[in-house]
Amino acid sequence: MPTGTAIPDVRQQLFDAAGRILPRAGPSALTSRAVTTEAGCAKGVPHRHFTDFDAFLAELVAERIARIDAQAVALRASAGTGTVIGNLAGALTEVFDTVAVGIVGLVVFRDELRARLRLTRRRGVPVLVEATAMIAGYLADERELGRLAADTDTESLALIGAGHLLRAGHEDPPPPAGAVEQVVRTVLADVVQRRLL
Repeated sequence: MPTGTAIPDVRQQLFDAAGRILPRAGPSALTSRAVTTEAGCAKGVPHRHFTDFDAFLAELVAERIARIDAQAVALRASAGTGTVIGNLAGALTEVFDTVAVGIVGLVVFRDELRARLRLTRRRGVPVLVEATAMIAGYLADERELGRLAADTDTESLALIGAGHLLRAGHEDPPPPAGAVEQVVRTVLADVVQRRLL
């Protein structure tokens, strides 16, 4: 693309390009050149919008976190409706899409990105921290509504780890239909049954 041609919403176009590269080729393939090639824009375009490539990657992570924050609002609004297992299975499937799993790998892979994120983020691995807070908040709401046992430790439930392990390999296809729901059903079986006693 000629350098004088305006690109509408170039930041989102670059984020989308990175989101296609991560699941397809992994974090080691995510370079400035790969992103601009995938986005179909000139090599210098990212430098007009970001101070350096790690700034771009930090914004990519922030964009994914904003999606999780929006998803958290929707999940918490669903408390008391549907089934706890169905709501959580849907949330885990959505939060751990191929891009999110790729971003977790990217944060682990790039020391410079982790260092930059530590300056502005709370502890832990971005995306996993926010997903954990989303699920814990939802479970606390369901506990308050009496749909989980009153002594449920919402912070300790291992849903996030189990959900992430189902999606850990970026080259793997999504888990078979019902696999995430089965993990959720197994993890929550005790707290749902105790609530019914």
